[in-house]
Order: sequence, then C-alpha cells, then structure tokens
Amino acid sequence: MKQFGWKQIAVIAVFGLVGWALCGAIMFIGMATIDLQTTLILHAVGAPIIFSLLSWFCFRRFHYTSAIQTGVLFFLVVISLDFSLVALVINKSLDVFRDPLGTWIPFGLIFLSTYLTGVMVRGQGSKSAAPQTSA
Repeated sequence: MKQFGWKQIAVIAVFGLVGWALCGAIMFIGMATIDLQTTLILHAVGAPIIFSLLSWFCFRRFHYTSAIQTGVLFFLVVISLDFSLVALVINKSLDVFRDPLGTWIPFGLIFLSTYLTGVMVRGQGSKSAAPQTSA
C-alpha cells in the first residue's frame, strides 16, 4: 500500500469537507423550500454525484491515495462532521443517525461512489499506460 503523509491526508480531507458542505447545501435549501422526505431523497441522489466528481478530480490531479483510502477518508470526514456539528451542535441529538435515508444510505453511497470512481480512473490510467504493440 502506498505511503502518504499528513499533507496528502489534509488535501483529501479538504475535498471531503467541500463535498460535505455541498451536501449540506442540498439539505439546507431543500428543508427551506420543499418537504423533508423529498429533501432526503435529493440528498441521497446528490451525495454520490458530488463525491464522484470531487474524487474524479482528486484521482486525476493528485495521486496521493488509492480508491479505498480515498473512500474511507471521505467517509470519515463526512461522518465526523455530521456527528460533531450536525448531531451534537445543531440538532443537539443523535436522532439523525436513526434515519437510514438521512445518514447511512448517503454515507454508504459516498464511500461506494468514491471507491468506484477511483477504480475507474485508475483503470483508465493503467490501460492508457499499457505498451502499444503493432501487428
């Protein structure tokens, strides 16, 4: 497994923070304009799209972490911020973690979309790096 340091972890964590903030914007705007159930569905659809785009950029621009490492780091950033800020500070309750659509499904989709994006991007890179043979 490739070694990486605190600088690389910080760069990936910043991308995780950006993704978390964008997901938060979906929740904030949705809760102000539409019903909660629709907002949660939009969040569950938007989260993997957001993190796929962010991870695609990370995998193309930075070569710090593997697909699994990036997926785990994004997952840890999101769950840590949801726990410490959303649950404890904003809601003052852990009830948010009782709703699979509000937390666990998006968490899983964030990890899965990041991992699959990494596998696809890394796979494309290795295919393009393969030696060309002439017939």
